[in-house]
Amino acid sequence: MQGEPADPAARPRRTRRPGRHPVRLRHHRQPPAPVMSDHIGDWGPARTPAGLFRLVPVRIERDLPLLSRWMNDPAVAVYWELSGPSAVTAGHLRAQLAGDGRSVPCLGVLDGTPMSYWEVYRADLDPLARHYPALPHDTGLHVLIGAAGDRGRGLGSVLLRAVADLALARRPVSPRVVAEPDLRNIPSVTAFLNAGFRFSAEVDLPTKRAALMVRDRSLRHLM
Repeated sequence: MQGEPADPAARPRRTRRPGRHPVRLRHHRQPPAPVMSDHIGDWGPARTPAGLFRLVPVRIERDLPLLSRWMNDPAVAVYWELSGPSAVTAGHLRAQLAGDGRSVPCLGVLDGTPMSYWEVYRADLDPLARHYPALPHDTGLHVLIGAAGDRGRGLGSVLLRAVADLALARRPVSPRVVAEPDLRNIPSVTAFLNAGFRFSAEVDLPTKRAALMVRDRSLRHLM
C-alpha cells in the first residue's frame, strides 16, 4: 500500500559528489599539436659515405635567398615550378610553416654545408593519399639537390637512404617512407631505386604522372 507523497521540505538535501566543483569550469582551447610532432631538428646527424648529414628545419629569413636560387635553376624549376621572384618560394615555405605541421621544410646540410632541400610530410594526410592505398603515419619525402655539381654522382641515393633510415628510426609509428617523383625525372627515380625504395605503381596526380616509390620498414635492416 502506497503512502502519502512525502513533504518536499522534509526530503534530505542532495549532496554533491566528492570532488565535484559547484560551478561550470571554462575550458580554454589549446592550440592543436603539430601533426608531424617528431621534432625533425632533433633527429640528429647521419653518418654517410659522403660525410655527416643532418636535416635542419627551414627558417625563411635565413634560408630564402639560397632556396630561391635553387628553385630558379632550370633543371629544378621544370619539376618544382617555383621559379621567379623570391616571394614565390617564400609563399611555398610559409604555407607549410604556418600550417598544422603535416609538412616540414628542411635544409639538408652535409659536413656543415647546406646542399639540398627536403620536405618531410605525413603522406596519409596529404592529397597524395587519394591516389594510393595510404597507411596511417606514412612518411612522405620531397627532395632536390641544390648545386649542379652535386647531381649525377650518386649523392642523391646516399642521402635518400640516410633520410629514409632516419625517418623510420625516429618515427616508430611510421610503417614506411613513400615518394612520388615525376616519371620524366629518370635520375630522381633511379636515385630512389638505388636508395632501397621499390617502384610500386604509376599514379596520375593533378600536376604530373608520378612513380610511387616505397621504402618498407620491414626491409630497413636488410639493406
